[in-house]
Amino acid sequence: MKLRIVILLILSIFIKSSFAQQGASPFDTTKYGKNAAVGKYADIRGFKMYYETYGKGEPLLIIHGNGGSINNFLYQIPYFAKNYQVIIADSRAQGKSIDHADSLSYEMMTDDLNALLDKLNLKQCYVIGWSDGGINGLLLAIHHPDKVKKLAVTGANLWPDTSAVDPFVYNYALNLNLKGQDTIKKIKNVTPEMKNQIKLLHLLTYEPHIKLSDVKKISCPTLVIGGDHDVIQTKHTMLIAETIPNSYLWILPNSGHSTPIYYKDMFNQVVGDFFTKPYRKIEGYGRFN
Repeated sequence: MKLRIVILLILSIFIKSSFAQQGASPFDTTKYGKNAAVGKYADIRGFKMYYETYGKGEPLLIIHGNGGSINNFLYQIPYFAKNYQVIIADSRAQGKSIDHADSLSYEMMTDDLNALLDKLNLKQCYVIGWSDGGINGLLLAIHHPDKVKKLAVTGANLWPDTSAVDPFVYNYALNLNLKGQDTIKKIKNVTPEMKNQIKLLHLLTYEPHIKLSDVKKISCPTLVIGGDHDVIQTKHTMLIAETIPNSYLWILPNSGHSTPIYYKDMFNQVVGDFFTKPYRKIEGYGRFN
């Protein structure tokens, strides 16, 4: 029980604390993530990946963050389903996508998503990724560039240190990770759930490790998003945008990590406009416009 509390505390930094509401939380009552009418399981690379699809049109893949689930995009699914075929899955070892294997990495999850797109016979799609989902979106564009038509990521990082992550958040995560590892050594009967939580916490603290030289290979138009008080350092978000050849940068003022929630209407409109409008190079005299 102590280990569970430790893990839930750190995960709450990024996702669950953002959902605090007075009264019943819409993230608990929404149909998204538990919609029997559209929910399906796909046999993907050794586990069953749970996913839901909504709407019609060009495909749009949406990717949630660490310890999250489909319902994290409660405010994005109905908006984008008006014009797109929205595909959204519970990532490996999260939500309903159970995986008891010992290892977990961003590369594994990225390849899972690529395999899901193949299973659905989707050759290319738009992509939205939040937090760890943003990391997966970047990796999808790096390793499977043919799959990504346009990419929007918010709160993503390339490496796990204080040059990328706010020092308070980084040290808090690191300390809780160490406490979790120490606690699990004292437990005789470690459950699969405990192992799973440790995997997620390890991922949060010690990964990813993405080289700038690989980020530079991203060829699709990309919208890089962050809050000006995000858990990800603003300078790091700017670095990502500067490194991707065809990118826009959007830093939201008075915002933390949860841009798709607290700025949902603005987020949806700006990302939607980015998807529908042609990407343009802004250089030379264009900088005066």
